[in-house]
Amino acid sequence: MTVYFENNTYKYEIEAVMKLFCPLEGFEFRFDEPLPENRRDCVIISVGDRLYVYGDIGGKNGESTLPLPEESEREIALCRMLFSVLSHITGVTPEWGCLTGIRPVKKVNALIRSGCDADGVYKALNEKYYISRRKSDLSYLTAVTQKPVLDALSPESYSLYVAIPFCPTRCSYCSFVSHSIQSRGAKELVPQYVEMLCREIEELGRITNGTDYFCDTVYIGGGTPTSLSAAQLEKIMKTIEKSIDISKIREYTVEAGRADTITEDKLIAIKDNGATRISINPQTMQDSVLAAIGRKHTAAQAEECFKLARRLGFDNINMDTIAGLPTDSYEGFADTINRLTELSPENITVHTLTVKRSAALFSSAESFRENYHGDGEISRMVNFAFDTLTDHGYSPYYLYRQKNTVGNLENVGYAKKGTEGIYNICIMEEAQNILACGASGSTKLIDPATGKITRHFNYKYPYEYISRYEKMTAYKKEVEEFLHRSH
Repeated sequence: MTVYFENNTYKYEIEAVMKLFCPLEGFEFRFDEPLPENRRDCVIISVGDRLYVYGDIGGKNGESTLPLPEESEREIALCRMLFSVLSHITGVTPEWGCLTGIRPVKKVNALIRSGCDADGVYKALNEKYYISRRKSDLSYLTAVTQKPVLDALSPESYSLYVAIPFCPTRCSYCSFVSHSIQSRGAKELVPQYVEMLCREIEELGRITNGTDYFCDTVYIGGGTPTSLSAAQLEKIMKTIEKSIDISKIREYTVEAGRADTITEDKLIAIKDNGATRISINPQTMQDSVLAAIGRKHTAAQAEECFKLARRLGFDNINMDTIAGLPTDSYEGFADTINRLTELSPENITVHTLTVKRSAALFSSAESFRENYHGDGEISRMVNFAFDTLTDHGYSPYYLYRQKNTVGNLENVGYAKKGTEGIYNICIMEEAQNILACGASGSTKLIDPATGKITRHFNYKYPYEYISRYEKMTAYKKEVEEFLHRSH
């Protein structure tokens, strides 16, 4: 499909709206070229004496025109117009409207600070973005739930993120930077990677010690951290304890991850070395779906891992699910949610499947179509999760949206009262400094005077991280200068 821009270059947001209605379509963008005589399968975005939007999909078309607003309002006005035209053509009305940002709760928090209640938030979001009442209320409830955590944050706190970019095998839907630990190359990399990671943690300790900043939470994520051996996990965690003052931490999370990597000795090492929270992530409790996505464990094994963790004394456990996995159904997803609520973990996170071209499952439009449920069924899954979990005493506490998520839907973490994941809230609301170690780690520093966020990125892949480690020293100096000048 061709998109013509006349007297404007609002490509980024217009493309985002296009993808809501044409998720499998490739787009060609043309700027200030003659408009076509045959206006079939195209979109026109024009700024002149008035705003004008035209769309045609398969011979069905529509158009919209509005008086020219102030320049600052033109892009969102065109997005609303395009949303309305394409909704009319397709008969589809995405519940998030034309809101494309990944952190909608930040907008809600700003509206609450300005004095809006739930009705006021909905009115503002609906008028500007055409967001539905259900999604507005979800965002509002999330904001209310996380408010006590955000209010308790110290500007001199930081969270430590430690990346373990290895997995036992790669799930078919995955696009994360992770290596299968079964491959020969990864097996050879792991010991080197652990050594280099521990070196970076030690160096970070030297940078942070002696400043007014203190570690508030620790999060060891992946990949799948339990792809490592118990001894390797213990080495990393002991390095954290030795190098960084964690006497004030309120939360220490380790993503235990997949059931085929979790063993008693690993859980003992995690607990004995300070972790207060773990994730056990089945993604689904349907064995046929687990097989379809390439997982080498059963739902029963995931349940046994959960029970083992309970016996070992873990009293804050998260479990992840994904709505829209290949071969799953509404009934299968509902059964997964019901089985997890019976286990009663403190947190249940409900993701929506995201279409990433680097994932094996979505290597082509044809493979996507073969595995796609349709927006309506996935919306039913997500809504079932909200209704069931809130009925069982869980509240949404963090929420984010990703580009290319099916149905333009969301990812939501639910928690029992008082067990909200502090790190998850802080990173999604960009409310706290994040100091990251390991491959693909992203450090975020918030200027206390302006609120401006500066980001520094480690090398993405383990072999780069190991071989080019010394080249990261320049940004480490910037982190050190920030910590010493900001207090």
